[in-house]
Amino acid sequence: MQLFILIACDRLEEDQEKKLKNNLAKIRAAIQGYGEQYELAQIIDDCDNEFCDLWQIGIEQPIKKAKQLVNPINFFNDLCKQFQLDAEVGMVENDEREAVSYFGTVEGHGDPFMIAQYLDL
Repeated sequence: MQLFILIACDRLEEDQEKKLKNNLAKIRAAIQGYGEQYELAQIIDDCDNEFCDLWQIGIEQPIKKAKQLVNPINFFNDLCKQFQLDAEVGMVENDEREAVSYFGTVEGHGDPFMIAQYLDL
């Protein structure tokens, strides 16, 4: 299964959008570091316009077992806590992303094993 985790960029409050824009370089650097550490992770970075609603920043990576969710979910939990963000997680099928869960500052801590159940792992 191909997993994706994206920083939630749409429908943000004005202060959330400002924080995201101000911290984008740090967020990009952190995600790039994750991608270098976990070579199977493909970086998603489409933040080239001024409208946050159209941005996509995060990762895609293959997973086969629930245990493989621990590192990416914990990484994004830490990123969300550090920058007061939320994230969405889901699967990629036929080049289309289908979100199954949200987590972070507003949505609460992401639990890898609960998310594994949502993904049918």
